[in-house]
Amino acid sequence: MAVIALAGCSGAPGVTTTALALLLSWPLEPGRRMILAECDPDGSAVLHGLLQGTLGDRYGLRNLSIAARQGELGDAFFRQLIDLSSDERTKESSRDRLLLPGITDPAQAASLGSVWKALGVIFRGIEAEHGHDVLIDLGRRGAFGPSGVLAEQADAVFVVVRNTLRCLQAAEGRVRTLEERVGDVGVLMVNEGPYPASEVQRVLQVPVVATLPYAPKDARVLSDGAEQPRHFTKSPLMKAARTATTLLVQRAALRRARLDPGGVHAAEGEVTRAR
Repeated sequence: MAVIALAGCSGAPGVTTTALALLLSWPLEPGRRMILAECDPDGSAVLHGLLQGTLGDRYGLRNLSIAARQGELGDAFFRQLIDLSSDERTKESSRDRLLLPGITDPAQAASLGSVWKALGVIFRGIEAEHGHDVLIDLGRRGAFGPSGVLAEQADAVFVVVRNTLRCLQAAEGRVRTLEERVGDVGVLMVNEGPYPASEVQRVLQVPVVATLPYAPKDARVLSDGAEQPRHFTKSPLMKAARTATTLLVQRAALRRARLDPGGVHAAEGEVTRAR
């Protein structure tokens, strides 16, 4: 279906919180999966945020660098995924919303130099061969440097921006640089500040594709593992995230059709298999 990358800028725009909201609200047909890969070179925000350190470093991106050196990256990838799916009513897991946790120390990013490109191929294979969607959290600087190859291989790239003056000033240069690297990008706006989407589009000169409300209490459930209130999935944040997923997928499909009009869109090199 789609491989979508989220990037940020300085000013704490909330990339990981946004990515988690999308993961947990993504509409899935039976047999489909959604995979969120935390590829932020600054380190994982989920392991000690949403998951509150309960898993230690047993799973995640760091282990894939070891597997890559042993030539086992494709098989190891699926063993590193953890399940974040559950039915709010039955508490049973459908194992269709999966997370690849990020590194636990930014120093570990140096060992991933040869892994980023291979991961991009794996993501393309998962999407092409199994019809699963992949969401890549690149963090505030992951769209630049070695891990930026993941943005280049995505169907669409969106910059998460808060509509505050501080964040917009930080985003201008990042958006321009990212456009030079991957072509057109879109904005996913967190509506904290005073500027409407039309003004954000004018300043950044890229379309605001979707908007999420600024909802600190609900966001802390995802960013810090705060207690989940009843009917959290029906909160304004999660409702807006569900709407956003449709808009992001539509833009990804349009961009793919424009760049690949013949429909030739196959993964290369890495053999992957669903589990």
